[in-house]
Amino acid sequence: MNPQPEPTPNPDANPPDDELRQDILLGRKLTLADAIAAEGNNFFKGESPIPILLRAVTEINGFIDKHLRDSSGALKAVLQDWVKQDSRVSEHIDQPLIALEQILTSITTNSEILYEFVRQVDFKWGQIYGDRPYFQKPGQSPHPEDEYTHTSVQTQLVNLLKQLKETF
Repeated sequence: MNPQPEPTPNPDANPPDDELRQDILLGRKLTLADAIAAEGNNFFKGESPIPILLRAVTEINGFIDKHLRDSSGALKAVLQDWVKQDSRVSEHIDQPLIALEQILTSITTNSEILYEFVRQVDFKWGQIYGDRPYFQKPGQSPHPEDEYTHTSVQTQLVNLLKQLKETF
């Protein structure tokens, strides 16, 4: 018996499923890896390989980057961390900016949440600059050199919320 010559692969000639069928017909041994590869081509057909939750978080963080003025970067970083951890993002997966609106509203209208948020921003500022942050306590006047006070952070977040509402 004369062995059949190996066909030269031509990626443009046949789609992967046809190539696999042709190999089987020519007597090539089918491996599990071949079967997985053939099916894997169809796995994401019509879908983005990026998970939908990650796309939602990315959309929100893009809005924050574009619209929030924060020279030190601590406020943006903490807000983006909060977005990643907030369950409202998955509840509004198709309209992630609604989740951002709810997150901003909860921070700006609840003083306890605001104080904790500002404490985390101050802590992040200290990490970024390797300096001791100024932690403002509720009812206490802020330190004159404190970049992130309760009032200044609340004002920035309210302004971001206004810009967000203009996009709806």
